[in-house]
Amino acid sequence: MDVFETLIPNNDLIFGLIACLAAIWIGMKLAKKQALTYQSQRDRKADAPDAGSSDLPPVNHIDYGDMRFLHLGTPWVQGSMRISKPFDIHLEYVQRMMGCLLFTDLDQVHHLQAMQLGLGAGSLTKFCHVQLGMHTTAVELNPQVIATCKRWFNLPEENAKLNVLEADAADIAKRPEWHGKIDALHVDLYDQEAACPALDSEAFYADCRQLLTQQGCMVVNVYGRDSNIKTSMQRIGKTFGYDALWAFKPTTAGNTIVLAFRTSRAWDKTALLSQATQIQTRWSLPATTWLKSLAPA
Repeated sequence: MDVFETLIPNNDLIFGLIACLAAIWIGMKLAKKQALTYQSQRDRKADAPDAGSSDLPPVNHIDYGDMRFLHLGTPWVQGSMRISKPFDIHLEYVQRMMGCLLFTDLDQVHHLQAMQLGLGAGSLTKFCHVQLGMHTTAVELNPQVIATCKRWFNLPEENAKLNVLEADAADIAKRPEWHGKIDALHVDLYDQEAACPALDSEAFYADCRQLLTQQGCMVVNVYGRDSNIKTSMQRIGKTFGYDALWAFKPTTAGNTIVLAFRTSRAWDKTALLSQATQIQTRWSLPATTWLKSLAPA
């Protein structure tokens, strides 16, 4: 190969660059279109017209094709649902928040208790209650979010196995009546700007650890322009022990999902693959792909 040939990129490289540029352009166009849709629909689709009487942000939802998005008065998406499949989890980071199933007796999952600190659009709550049959408790500070989820996001009415509490997550985590009761604790707490986790202190994580059974797992979504995954991991590690932490690599959207166990788990590739295959067979979760990005921290 002469010097001239080395200066000419091969076809694969050219096509790859074109594909990347096209993907970026399409992504920008879709983001701009969704933002415009949000701006145009926000006023006429407000789910809480009396929100001005509260310090909590207003809640509204926007439909975009088969997708329904939850907003807290800003363009930041606080949760979403595929309208045609309301009880499935479609977002990658939310799917990964069910990673605790990799370490759970799947035949006994319907006897276990799940708790969500932060309801969002109700994806985790609905999945745990409807698809897994778990005893499920969701904790949400904003009553407008609860009302919107029930009306627009197919959140079932409360029953013997589903409890939705209008309460402060920090307060619930301190209550002794919940200590040692929760097998799967999902922590996804953000304000309307979604800049960083709303609760991210060692004291809060210590309270969360108290909620767990001996085999329980806390799953945390770390996200936002002001968040710091290293700092969050250090705070969780000081509470749970660093040998009890597992983490996924960040998603393309920037969400890092951290798993913290009350009792540490060993890495067993064969066992995890078998478990992931069973999960994927039973439920609509891409569990085998999780193993490519999950590892002890």
